[in-house]
Amino acid sequence: MISIDTASISLAHYPFMWSLLGLATSLVILGSGYTARFVLPLAERLYPRILATSREPDRHLSHIQPDQRIQFDLTRQDTWKNIPTDADLLWCFPATPLDLVRQFAATLEPRSRRLVVLGSTSSYRTGDMETDPPSWTDETAPIDLSKSRVQGEEYLREKHGAVVLRVAGIYGSGRNPLDWIKQGRVGLSRKYVNLIHVEDLAEICLTALQRGLSGEAYNVSDGTPRTWKDICRMAQDRWGIQPSVEIDDASTGKRIVNGKLLSLLSSAQKSLAHVDLYRSLEQLHSEKATT
Repeated sequence: MISIDTASISLAHYPFMWSLLGLATSLVILGSGYTARFVLPLAERLYPRILATSREPDRHLSHIQPDQRIQFDLTRQDTWKNIPTDADLLWCFPATPLDLVRQFAATLEPRSRRLVVLGSTSSYRTGDMETDPPSWTDETAPIDLSKSRVQGEEYLREKHGAVVLRVAGIYGSGRNPLDWIKQGRVGLSRKYVNLIHVEDLAEICLTALQRGLSGEAYNVSDGTPRTWKDICRMAQDRWGIQPSVEIDDASTGKRIVNGKLLSLLSSAQKSLAHVDLYRSLEQLHSEKATT
């Protein structure tokens, strides 16, 4: 038997190999927003055909070719038929309400090959908010099934073998934590925050589509929780950005463990590129200064 490492070659240039390997020839991004913009160029190395969905594709997806745009709205069943057969799916919007998630997922079987769902680390119960620092949270920690999106994510994971990525706060170009401080959206607080750079998240999405274990959940963060107080002080010391608010928050937040994710990336001979938040913020600050 011939062994082919699909991660080491650009299969998008050899469409016939996909059928030989039993792989999906298309990737459909359900709900194409901020993260999808970074997934699209990377996915071109791996898929012969990439499609993106929006409720109003001509309005919101003008940055991609018209033949790559699909109208899709979970609340409009007449748009469900627009999702092609034999496609891998990257689900980027909250999986709610549960009844529609169930009905739509039923139309996918057995059409879709791989399903990756972007969830959130907010799925985990907060636990003891007074513990400082908070205990570490891995994928075995209790989740909050009272939340509608968590119900949808768990249904897709348990019943349809979805790989669920529980994603920390996303930042990157156009989404800069330094701006959040300036705008007063965050401030001096002892609360821990977990973050992931969007460029790393894009790579993680594709790795999960290729190598993620069916029915598994993975925590997605850079692995270094920080308090907002520490981030705000760094912003002030390095760039003179003065926090405009001081938040009296009794919660100490979460500290997310990402060891399972790192093992997945290692299996594809990949690693996180943005593990130093302060260096990444320096890059974002420099990019903004030159525009």
